[in-house]
Amino acid sequence: MTHFDRVAERYDAVHPPHVSEHYLAKRVALIGPLLAGGEGLDVGCGTGRLLEALRPYGRVIGVEPSEGMLRVLRERGRGEAVRGCAEDLPFPDERFDVVFTVAVLHHLVEPARVAKALHEMVRVTRPGGHVIVWDHNPLNPYWPIAMRHAPQDRGDERMVPLREIEAGLERAGAKVRAVIRSGFVPEFTPRRLMPVARAVEHLIERAPILRRLCAHNVVVAVK
Repeated sequence: MTHFDRVAERYDAVHPPHVSEHYLAKRVALIGPLLAGGEGLDVGCGTGRLLEALRPYGRVIGVEPSEGMLRVLRERGRGEAVRGCAEDLPFPDERFDVVFTVAVLHHLVEPARVAKALHEMVRVTRPGGHVIVWDHNPLNPYWPIAMRHAPQDRGDERMVPLREIEAGLERAGAKVRAVIRSGFVPEFTPRRLMPVARAVEHLIERAPILRRLCAHNVVVAVK
């Protein structure tokens, strides 16, 4: 049994529902319009919450190495997913309109594995399609603290620098079109303070210097 198999049953409850829903909505707002009725691939789909949320926008297939995560996904009826790893995607070349990954690269740790995963994502994207990488920002000061308490993190993770992601996508044959600094709401935010936290986040995301400290780097590339 892998580490992710052991945490699968409680993975959805790692963060309070109102915080999880906030970040889920941000991801759907970006990915959904790009999917626009096409076919997408969620690399490292976990328990499938994003798969489920994207149903109105098109067909999305998940790929996930943990059988425990896949079991939870299927039990909760969240969508279609297969077992596989980011570095060797079980799909033919140029199949998907949108290929995305959320909070996965930092678990791969080694630069060679990160590069291979990015290459695979570009490989299975059709010409003109989008590749989206959404991962932890190494410049955010809170991540080292948060990751020490997250059950899905074992302590050997490596937050991948933005330039490494951009360079990996470019080497694989995609062109980076946008880099978005996203998120600043911590998981301990009380529900009653979410309107204030969202307002602060909105300001930070748009501040030229402060947005470098946002929780996530989001890279949008086109093949």
